Amino acid sequence: MDKTNIEKLLETMKILRSDKGCSWDRAQTHQTIRQNMLEEAYEAVDAIDDNDIKHLKEELGDVLLQVVLHSQIAADNNEFTFEDVAEEINKKLIHRHPHVFSDVKVNGVNEILDNWEKLKKEEKPHRKSCLDGISKAQSALMTAQKLSKKAVKAGFEWIKEEDVIDCVNSEIKEFIEAKTKDEMELEFGDILFALVNLARWRGLDAEQCLIRANKKFEKRFRKMEEIAHNNNITLETLTVEEWDKLWRTAKNETCNC
Repeated sequence: MDKTNIEKLLETMKILRSDKGCSWDRAQTHQTIRQNMLEEAYEAVDAIDDNDIKHLKEELGDVLLQVVLHSQIAADNNEFTFEDVAEEINKKLIHRHPHVFSDVKVNGVNEILDNWEKLKKEEKPHRKSCLDGISKAQSALMTAQKLSKKAVKAGFEWIKEEDVIDCVNSEIKEFIEAKTKDEMELEFGDILFALVNLARWRGLDAEQCLIRANKKFEKRFRKMEEIAHNNNITLETLTVEEWDKLWRTAKNETCNC
């Protein structure tokens, strides 16, 4: 019987990590390729955001490579294998979908999510706080969203959206009144955290909002550079008023997406 592509991939990685393989692959540890996992995941997300299916297939392969490499490193250290990884996630999926794999009845997506959280707690009895389990490796913005959502599930929530807006305004006022750099950092962080909660109230993903804002700014700034180049304008010599005029021109020539 012909080997499956995943079997071929696992065999390739095993060879690369062997004495007859690649010295770079052999030298890697979970720690040395930690950043690679993050970078490949973000590149896959970029492909999703760009709706580039061909690129997504490639990037998912790079993410899978990280899983396979980490699994082989673990196997070489007698810790676990790729089969163990696949077995554990399969068991978890079955356990957390009792409405599919057993006789549990649910009414809608909300009940499915509630069951997911209950089963997750059963699997991790060592977690004492509702805030336990939040990744320390993700961005501060994503962490803020997680902290906020978990606190809300425990009942810590504003009564109405106007209260959240008041909180944002209050934090801005405290930032303006801050005297030292340390106070400014703390108050500015409070502004960001309050804004994350405002986004949550509107059903928005704060991380995605900032990603879109970054892309929009980059697109408009590149358009300004293009306009300046075509008109033999040196950006560094522009006045504030000229910058503003150029920005407005670039804004009019680019979409808001």
